[in-house]
Amino acid sequence: MPAAKAESRPPAGREPRPEPVERGVRSVLQLGGFRRLWIGQIFSQLADKFYIVLMVALIAGHWVSGASEAVGSGGALADAAAVMRLDLETRAQVITLLATGIYAANTLPAMLLGSVAGVWADRWPKRSVMVASNGLRALLALPIPLALTPGPVWLGIGWGYWALVLMTLVESTLTQFFAPAEQAAIPLLVPRRQLLAANSVYQATSMAATIAGFALGEPILRLLRVLLAGWGLPGGQFLLLPFCYGCAALCISSIRMQEEPAGPSERSVWREIRDGVQLIRRLPRVRGALLHLVLLYSLLAALYVLAISLASAVPGLGPTRFGTLLAMSGVGMAVGALVVAQTGHLMRRPVLASTGLGVIGWCLMLLAQLRGNLAATLALCGLLGVGASLLAIPAQTTIQEDTPEAMRGKVFGLQNNLINVALSLPLVLAGGIVSRYGLVPVLWILAAIALIAAVLERPWQRC
Repeated sequence: MPAAKAESRPPAGREPRPEPVERGVRSVLQLGGFRRLWIGQIFSQLADKFYIVLMVALIAGHWVSGASEAVGSGGALADAAAVMRLDLETRAQVITLLATGIYAANTLPAMLLGSVAGVWADRWPKRSVMVASNGLRALLALPIPLALTPGPVWLGIGWGYWALVLMTLVESTLTQFFAPAEQAAIPLLVPRRQLLAANSVYQATSMAATIAGFALGEPILRLLRVLLAGWGLPGGQFLLLPFCYGCAALCISSIRMQEEPAGPSERSVWREIRDGVQLIRRLPRVRGALLHLVLLYSLLAALYVLAISLASAVPGLGPTRFGTLLAMSGVGMAVGALVVAQTGHLMRRPVLASTGLGVIGWCLMLLAQLRGNLAATLALCGLLGVGASLLAIPAQTTIQEDTPEAMRGKVFGLQNNLINVALSLPLVLAGGIVSRYGLVPVLWILAAIALIAAVLERPWQRC
């Protein structure tokens, strides 16, 4: 009888080495479905930023003079300017007043409809929701040139401005359906072990798209207008939005996604929203991650307001160049996202969260102490952005991992509601508080909130 073949065993005292797990940016971008979703997200986010830039450009070119006359004669626009404490003595102030209508139309659906859209994102196929959202936004952008045609005047402003406000309201409503479907689709396309890297890639490209969209939007629109006019196509700048939204829809339509069919639901939308709230209450990790995101976006929104005062204290900047500070924080967030993508799996989530909160807190304290120093202010804004990524990306990943697939749309819809409230309240309150108490006390208060939150994580007990 032949001798049995000896099994290959590791030497005594040694465990077999586990197979290496591919992580990081390269590995996650090799996933075809995620790569298409990521490219679609880039086009969609760029289009959102180009949309705002185009609206402001149209306001500046077509409705400023009419609005100035309407304000001068009193009435509703004059009252609105008084509420916003705008004297409207300059062209820039009139543009700000009219742009506020666009901003409000863009923000209201995000605050009011996020939860409802999240419910429908769970009921409908997520790929179809994303494709339809981008496709409809592309179609919605096509008739924008019609708003420039002469017509009736209301409150001293041509009908086209009010048409664009309504169009912005509809466009933002469609965006609310895209956002929860997109976030819920990522765990369907990416293995659990690679979710941290996937969210890091999303964070980095989101910040890059924001910076590029606002910084390059006006030059790109001007270039398209001149270039296509030379080819006999006047108004070529209006093709940019349909092109970007259309590319997003095409990229996402090619994704093959395995998801459980939801089937018809007999429960009301409000009952399903309540189910989402109850689920968050039952899952402490998800609840904690949501609180981290709400805290982070509240701090960032306050920083957006404080950036004007910070820039005013820097001789090399001045109040009108506050965007430089915001751009530096965006660069820091992109860098932090890439760091988390490559090395985040080596640290526990509470350690990442407390580190991010600690970095944010110390940066705010040092900004209060070193205000007026250009190099230090720029460096601290960049480092603050790194801390924001250390907090935001693990929190978003935790929500994706711990939320059941059938409930992800509801949870992400609620998340969008909470984040938009967190963004809006500091924007309303911070300016008045700074004007009353000064910049330094507000920075110290925000730093204390961040540092207390970092200590409450108790990372030393979980390492």
